[in-house]
Amino acid sequence: MQRYDWLKRIQRLDPETEFTEIYRISSWYEFPWDTTQSLGFALYRTYAVPSIGRLLARTGEFTLRAQKRYDDTVLILEAVVEHGFASEQGREAIRRMNQMHRRYDISNDDFLYVLATFVVIPKRWLDDYGWRPYSPHEVRAATNYYRELGRHMGLSGIPETFEEFERLLDDYERAHFGFDEGGRDVSDATLGLMSSWYPAPARPAMRTSSLCLLDDPLREAFGYPAPPAALRRAVRAGMRLRGRLVRLLPPRRRPHLARDGRQVRSYPGYPYGYRIGELGTFEEGGAPKPSGCPFPHAAARPEARSETPAED
Repeated sequence: MQRYDWLKRIQRLDPETEFTEIYRISSWYEFPWDTTQSLGFALYRTYAVPSIGRLLARTGEFTLRAQKRYDDTVLILEAVVEHGFASEQGREAIRRMNQMHRRYDISNDDFLYVLATFVVIPKRWLDDYGWRPYSPHEVRAATNYYRELGRHMGLSGIPETFEEFERLLDDYERAHFGFDEGGRDVSDATLGLMSSWYPAPARPAMRTSSLCLLDDPLREAFGYPAPPAALRRAVRAGMRLRGRLVRLLPPRRRPHLARDGRQVRSYPGYPYGYRIGELGTFEEGGAPKPSGCPFPHAAARPEARSETPAED
């Protein structure tokens, strides 16, 4: 298998109808690490909108249970990618997500902005740091994938194209980015979570490195001081160097899902793990009783992983 064979396969697919498979290939084979990082930064951006950051702080989920909230978000979103919108597991994941959101007064505009971050930020991340940028097929497929997710969330006024999502994101951030104590608390908790994934001696450096990756409007909205310019350049140069090194590696033959990484820690592998319907937050007394895990980690059952993307 050659380095660009996955891209050739993507180019044979139709991004208007086969967008989920294209998105799987990009996320699991071509850019697994970059996808996880960029989606994490996409969600992180939303905390700088006071109506979003304040709500997240008020729930206490991101400040008191940051690891579990991260894990729940990753696993719910990944279930839709893995199984497809029409599958039982995909429908259950979307239902679980919608149940959590309905407990709060969240505007359609805020939902559209969050959706826009998931469309736009990964492309921008790969443009800056990826071993190659998204192809036009991948951009259109990712746009259609999140348009479909937005429809399943019941959103109105969903943009049609990547360019429309990009305008929405930029306009919304110019209009709404601002400091809020709740948003800052959620940001601090998230940076602390990300640092906790590394050995203790490296955690301060990892937090500083994360701040070096923030653009000025985002950093200023949280009230963080600017890192030294030389350090910022060095961190970003290191990220670009990583991309060039990854380009030299052979193509990935097995999928790498986010739940197989070391960042997901709340749900250990088989037989404990999780069920989709038990992820996330529930009303008082509303959580289902824990049960066995039908989705073991790859380390527990390597034979459960296909070498090609799963079909819907």
